[in-house]
Amino acid sequence: MSGDDGDLASFPAGGVAVVFGASGGIGGPLVAAIEASGRFDQVARFSRSTTPAIDLLDEASLERAVSSAADLGPIRLVINATGFLHDAEQAPEKTWGQLDPGKLARSFAVNAIGPALIMKHVLPRLPRSGKAVFATLSARVGSIGDNRLGGWYAYRASKAALNQIVRTAAVELARRSPDALCLALHPGTVATTLSAPFSAGHEVHSPAAAARHLLGVIDQLSADATGGFFDWRGQTVPW
Repeated sequence: MSGDDGDLASFPAGGVAVVFGASGGIGGPLVAAIEASGRFDQVARFSRSTTPAIDLLDEASLERAVSSAADLGPIRLVINATGFLHDAEQAPEKTWGQLDPGKLARSFAVNAIGPALIMKHVLPRLPRSGKAVFATLSARVGSIGDNRLGGWYAYRASKAALNQIVRTAAVELARRSPDALCLALHPGTVATTLSAPFSAGHEVHSPAAAARHLLGVIDQLSADATGGFFDWRGQTVPW
């Protein structure tokens, strides 16, 4: 499979699409592309600066956001475009000697626990029939089977944890909503502030192109792909 620029025609017309992390480098273009598809009646966007605002460390804020989206209509598509790799206080580790408990906990809180809490509140809101998707941005470096370089302990491990949460939630979701999918997606290297310091030697996509690729993959996948980990081309990433 290769990710095409999908028009999201595989979804029933109408309903609501939701993007968490809508102010981010990929989140904004995802909102724009979803709106341009015309497939959904409403596109709800959430970030730290929206109303209601979200904070991945505050479960109540996530619950409020999901509730406000559900008030708009049946939720058909949810994309979590949040994530944390580095900032002025924290950078990817090059060696085990740089492991720090506080920084490890921070990475897990943002990259795994926050998305898990979004799932907790949004998955029960997905329709019981017809295609519906929860997709979260993961990262190829979270693949255990694909790890050949080492380093990046906190980011790798937190994304691996996220992948396991997605896989586990997909099993439960299938019992409730057999047409729905719960997915982890690797967007590739995107020209954002998150990846800019580490993009040398990689094929770099514009945020708008990355959004189109991701939506194309989501559009192509059917319910039997639930619980999977796919890259921007629609190819399976090893666990």
